This record gives sequence, structure tokens and C-alpha cells, in this order.
Amino acid sequence: MRRVPFVMEFDPTRPKWMQITDVIRERIASGAYPPRHLISEVKMEEEFGVARVTVRKVTAALRRDGLIITTPGMGSFVIEHRPEESADES
Repeated sequence: MRRVPFVMEFDPTRPKWMQITDVIRERIASGAYPPRHLISEVKMEEEFGVARVTVRKVTAALRRDGLIITTPGMGSFVIEHRPEESADES
């Protein structure tokens, strides 16, 4: 069964990597990408139709935001404990 690609109309006034980061951030927040979910650069390239350099900007932004962790040779994964959960517990 072939997966239907996500069709996204990019806003020409914002960089594509920022728009993709927003989509992935929303998927993490909604639970569509649960903890330990692999964030695949190859799949993002295919899904959004962008170059690897764009996808790497997305993963760098998600790492800076504390949403994913990248392990060399293994990939990038959604972290177990998201920062907004800490704020809720205080």
C-alpha cells in the first residue's frame, strides 16, 4: 500500500524549514509522533519535497527546542519527557 504524500502549500514569506518545523512540532504536541518516534530525514525529504539541507535545519531547530534527540548512527527521536510537561507538573 502506497502512502499518500502530505501536500503542503508553502507560504512564500517564511522559510520552508520553519514551516516544516511547525508541522513536526504540532505532530509531536498532538501525540501523532509519540516519544521514541523516529524522525526520519529521508521521509521528511520525500513528504515535503525539500532538500536534505532544509530537513537538517528542521532537525536542528527541534533539537534546540528540546523536542528531539539525535544519536549518531541511529537517528533522531522524539524525547520521552517534553518541556511543557515539566511546566505542568510545577
